[in-house]
Amino acid sequence: MRKVLLVEDDLSLGETLTERLKKEYNVAWGKSFSEAWTLFSKSKDFDIIILDVGLPDGNGFELAEKIKQVSPVLFLFLTAQADAESRLRGFELGAEEYIPKPFHLKELLLRVKHVLEAHAPAREMELESCTVNFTNMTVQKKSGQIEYPPVTDMKILQLLIEKSPRVLSRDEIMNEIWGVDKNPSHRTIDNIIVRLRQLLGSDGDKHIRSVRGVGYQWSVEEPS
Repeated sequence: MRKVLLVEDDLSLGETLTERLKKEYNVAWGKSFSEAWTLFSKSKDFDIIILDVGLPDGNGFELAEKIKQVSPVLFLFLTAQADAESRLRGFELGAEEYIPKPFHLKELLLRVKHVLEAHAPAREMELESCTVNFTNMTVQKKSGQIEYPPVTDMKILQLLIEKSPRVLSRDEIMNEIWGVDKNPSHRTIDNIIVRLRQLLGSDGDKHIRSVRGVGYQWSVEEPS
């Protein structure tokens, strides 16, 4: 499930947005600059941030600048500051959208959805030794042979690619794929990584990296 960080100091609006967004996304709500930064710092894997500009202990522009220094996360502004200068500053910071208040809830939901879809990972990835297709969950070798790996293996591969270049711990992988209610062992993850490396051949060894004491990473850099 995609993760959204909502930064909104209006309690009534924040509650409404959180309740509605939670029907489709995993949502964290920060009611101030400091609270939002703390939430972001604990989990930098948000897919999109919805930012109010006027906050009790700072402003959304400053928060966006701070976040951009450590993460390429997508963000949009949702604010009453709709003058031309504010809108320009928002887009100069890299905002995907700048939505003035008051707004229509359905419009906001559609814009969030469209931003996420526009930046969604490719459903097919061409590697040196094979082509990975996440629509039909197959891997086609250069010889033409088509492999049908376990769906769970493919989901973990997709997760690593989507979150790249972040290093994912085994616990993060388990929570994303199986949920918090199920509890496969760390060995299960390790075995799947071994299978994925074998499946992808030379690409597996090149791109799926083990980070000692942390977890696994999909890397696009050439190994040293």
